[in-house]
Amino acid sequence: MYQLYYYPNNASLAPHFVLQHLGCDYQLLLVDRKQNAQRDPSYLKLNPAGRIPTLVFEKNQVLFEAAAICQFLAEQHPDAELMPIPGSPLRAPALQWLTYLTNTLQAELMVRYYPHRHTADQSDEAIASVIEAQDQRLNECFILLNEQLSHGPYLLGAQLTICDYYLLMLLEWSLKIKPSPLTYPHLKKFCQQMMTLSVVQAVCDKEQIDFSALC
Repeated sequence: MYQLYYYPNNASLAPHFVLQHLGCDYQLLLVDRKQNAQRDPSYLKLNPAGRIPTLVFEKNQVLFEAAAICQFLAEQHPDAELMPIPGSPLRAPALQWLTYLTNTLQAELMVRYYPHRHTADQSDEAIASVIEAQDQRLNECFILLNEQLSHGPYLLGAQLTICDYYLLMLLEWSLKIKPSPLTYPHLKKFCQQMMTLSVVQAVCDKEQIDFSALC
């Protein structure tokens, strides 16, 4: 059985989607961010980065970083075809988009939502300037992703992969950005389609989160 240390609508959401899709046995263990539980010594023994999520699997092996967990799970269960296998023509673009989502879109979102961490000037004007710049940068990301989705229902075309679950999580986080990612037609269609999946509906129910704004 897998154990996923999570917090609702946190970076653990993408691995949760993947676990649900795979249909394997897993247990959710809440790390209460409101109580700063990710900094508790017992949790830091598992994840010294003090972040969420963490995956524990056979023989008490531990893995953290959401994208790594998603890829690991998909490759442990290749029959589900959530990650193209080495040698597949879709392998390279899958790695490309997963890395883009984590290293670019997610990273830019973190600057947008935690601007005080990214400027020595803590004045209201400086914080507002960071937010404005990030909204522009994020919309550059949305334009690129919207164009990619014009070629098929998913990032890799016809095949649903871990990249799509990861993208859905990040787009929901992005709804406060101006303009919203939903102003882009292919991104909106993608969200609407993903929201019809029983996997997404089940996870939202388990985490008691409302993704209806994506519809």
